[in-house]
Order: sequence, then C-alpha cells, then structure tokens
Amino acid sequence: MKTASAISRSALFLGIFAALAAALIAWTWNSTKADIERSVRAAEARQLLEIFPENTHDNSLIDDRFVLPANTPLLDLRKDRSGYTVRRNEDVVGVILPATARDGYSGDIELLIGVTADGSVAGARVVSHKETPGLGDGIDTRKSPWMLSFDGRSLASPSQPYWSVKKDGGAFDQFTGATVTPRAVVAAIRRTLEYQALHRAQLFEVEIADNPAAETGP
Repeated sequence: MKTASAISRSALFLGIFAALAAALIAWTWNSTKADIERSVRAAEARQLLEIFPENTHDNSLIDDRFVLPANTPLLDLRKDRSGYTVRRNEDVVGVILPATARDGYSGDIELLIGVTADGSVAGARVVSHKETPGLGDGIDTRKSPWMLSFDGRSLASPSQPYWSVKKDGGAFDQFTGATVTPRAVVAAIRRTLEYQALHRAQLFEVEIADNPAAETGP
C-alpha cells in the first residue's frame, strides 16, 4: 500500500510539474508573440518604404494590402502572398507586387516589385533567396547597386527583345562569373510588369483605354 501511495504521489507531482511547465511555455509564447509580430511588421514596413519612400504616398502601405494566390500567372508564386497599394490624396499612384523567380541558380528567388501609375519600376527588392554567397551578392542591395538598375524601367524601356541580360543580347548587366541569377531576376521583373499591364484597371482602381507600350530600344 505504501508503494502504491508513493507512486500515486509521484504521478501527481509529475502531473503538476508538467502542467506548470506547459503553462509557463504558453505564457512565454503569448508574452513574446506580440513582440515578434511587431518586429516582423516593422521589418516588412521598412522594406516597402525602400521601394516607395514616405514622401511618395500618404497611406500606410503595410495596412493597404491585398492577397495574390499561389500560382498566379506571370508572378509564379509558390504560396499566397500580399501585394500593396500605394495611395496619395486617395489616388492609387503605385502598387507593390510579389513575384517568384523559380529558376534561380540555387532555388526560388522571392521579390517585391514596385510599379508606378505610368507602368515604370519604382524599385525592386529581393526578399529571400538561396543563391551562392559571393556569386549571388548582386541581388542584395546591401552589397551591390545592381537591383537599382531596374528603377524607371518599363515594358517600353527597354522593349521586349532587350528585357534580358547582355549575354543574351539584352540591356541588363550580368554578374562576373554568374549569369543564371541575374537572368532569373530580369525575367521575373519583366513578367511582373506584364502582369500589372494586364490587370492595370483593377490594380490602380481606374478604367483605362488600351495603350500598347511603344517599341523602343534599350
């Protein structure tokens, strides 16, 4: 009987300990979850402001979002991702669209591309990639200005035949010793511009007449 009683007490203590441990873990998670979410939100907001700085709009970009589903044509998303509307004086002056380059050297390259109301690139940023360190540094704006070469570009500048790297006869530089990564990024940004052209009325909340881009050189 004494043995059974001791086992029961031990089981009770273990149960209480497990319950307390679970409660402590839950409390820690709940107390830090909000901080983690705030940190993620702040980092995301800073990234959006790199594309459309504060002086270009008067809305909260991170709160003015819409969802684009996985496998959206041209954007090639692996999963649902957010796009963002850029407003000034209630007019839509730009959008920030997510895109995936599935043909990177080491896997997917995830991007955000800002497009202004005139169809030109406001800015493009890589948000995640697995490219080889060194060879893939060109797509990181902290290490190279290469991504800035897309600023102001559009489907008309350069025209379709020149939306590729110079090795392929296009207008964009490739990296020394690396062509696959820049080739994938150039193609993804071009497809994103094509997507916004096809969905311009919906994205910019206006009705527009067809206005094909003029064919020009690089």
